[in-house]
Amino acid sequence: MTRDTLRTSLLAATARHAGDAAQIREYLHAHPTLSGEESAASEWIAERLPTHMEVLAETGRIGRIGPVAGPAIAVRAELDALPISERTGVPFASTNGAMHACGHDVHQAALIVFARAAAECDLPYAVVPFLQPREEAYPSGALDIVRSDALNAHHVRAVLAAHVHPRIPVGSVATGKGPTNAAADEIRVTVRGREGHGAYPHEAANPIGVLAQMVAALPELVHRTVSPMRPAVLTIGSLHAGQAANVIPADGSFAGTLRTMYREDRERLHAVLTTFVEGQLASHGMTGGIEIIEGEPVLENDPDLVDLFDAELRNAGFTLSEPMRSCGADDFSFYSERLPGVMAFVGVETPYVEPQPSLHHAEFLPDGDAVRRVALTLAAGYLGACEQLDHATSEDPS
Repeated sequence: MTRDTLRTSLLAATARHAGDAAQIREYLHAHPTLSGEESAASEWIAERLPTHMEVLAETGRIGRIGPVAGPAIAVRAELDALPISERTGVPFASTNGAMHACGHDVHQAALIVFARAAAECDLPYAVVPFLQPREEAYPSGALDIVRSDALNAHHVRAVLAAHVHPRIPVGSVATGKGPTNAAADEIRVTVRGREGHGAYPHEAANPIGVLAQMVAALPELVHRTVSPMRPAVLTIGSLHAGQAANVIPADGSFAGTLRTMYREDRERLHAVLTTFVEGQLASHGMTGGIEIIEGEPVLENDPDLVDLFDAELRNAGFTLSEPMRSCGADDFSFYSERLPGVMAFVGVETPYVEPQPSLHHAEFLPDGDAVRRVALTLAAGYLGACEQLDHATSEDPS
């Protein structure tokens, strides 16, 4: 089958199956499951996919469509919902205290549509659909999947995902080369002094002043370390010390997140923040320390695959939007750190609501045609990845 024939048949089949997706999407939206509790959702979806889906990362699933051997292209859909009480008011709204407020119901339905379409085509490379648990919470489902070696077992050579986004116009898709989402690390600092009476501060060692100085100084330290042309932000979200107005506490702590868009900035800031905190503790005669808990790495879209993906998006009738870059994090980065990958953002709207609700909002509800557009985006990504694998195979026949 020529690539033109494959393109025509895959896009047509995807559009046709999308016509039957409304009930699938509505069921998934009405029955959300929280992070780590996705077994019922993954089982329901697996029963509607055209291939056997093995258990993956405890509550996820993975399968294979097309050639049983050789290189494959993986396509992700996230399983978990958020602990939000829905306020959309639609007949298929969730009533269980959880909500697909990040569009994962659309992603799941789109994966079913695309997989069914792919199963009808003579594929040059296998499609590996997988359902990832725990995208919204730790421990990361993506990291567990990478560590499981499941993708390598299927000889996956590229990985794709599409995510709905209300900041992109309907009918448009954003990809973008290089850094797309930030690395996200948690910072925890503890300061231990010496407790005492508020009237006799000279007989104690008050950790609160040191904590306050650090909280004020650390974001400025980030600005002085990293160029303003390279996004990096430290946000302090938690500060605790003491319980009584007249008691100097023995210790205190604060925590925040560090977000960086470049790997070298991340490494440099880890070292700079550690040196600063240790120096402040020593200069004030305090003990304690800093703990940096590494989260998602930088999500970098493969430049070559983006070019091929974008060309196929145009063939599928989409308008290309400006790259959707942000200091938010997505654990898709654990895949794209190891394999050529692209996270695409698909424009959606919540009908009849102004201003448009954001992701993670109790009124966020992508429009009814969103499943079709996300499924076609996945099909375009697959076609682009096929061309990339063609080039790789011709250069290395082994």
